[in-house]
Amino acid sequence: MKKFFNLVLLASALLLGSCNNKPTETPTPAAENTAGGGQEAIQDDVSQKDVVKVAVGSPDHTTLVAALKQAELVTSLSNAGPFTVFAPTNAAFDKLPAGTVDELMKEDKKTDLQNILQYHVTTSALDTKFLTDGMSLGMVNGDNATISVKEGKILLNGSASIVASVRASNGWVHVIDGVLLPPAKK
Repeated sequence: MKKFFNLVLLASALLLGSCNNKPTETPTPAAENTAGGGQEAIQDDVSQKDVVKVAVGSPDHTTLVAALKQAELVTSLSNAGPFTVFAPTNAAFDKLPAGTVDELMKEDKKTDLQNILQYHVTTSALDTKFLTDGMSLGMVNGDNATISVKEGKILLNGSASIVASVRASNGWVHVIDGVLLPPAKK
């Protein structure tokens, strides 16, 4: 019994001795974080792109990306999600009345811009095969958008068509040919 007790005591001493307070080095992650940014500032050329990086990588979405930056929504959309972003093309923004985009990009219109952009996002990862005629989607701004399917085309609010879809690490980006405007507040 004494031998067993000594063996347990020796094992305990070895275990306690191996625990020290020196910090261990952690491996450097493949993705590096640059100072001053959130999730969107992580440089990662290996992983699947998030919804913001998908838009940034598209030459047809420069207006949307500029608006997301102005509205300070890049960090939010770079997080884990899941998100479905209905991403208007530059041509979709060009269909708005002249001067609309420039006016919305002003600092004193940031709340209006955020409202419009948040009306293009829902907090679910929805592939187009799950979008059905008559479906109502709750959008991030608190309003609803309605899905309709006509002759195989998926429309939002009867006006903007989904023309392409890209899977992202944190959801889906559905490219649309129109800008969705939230319903007027009552």
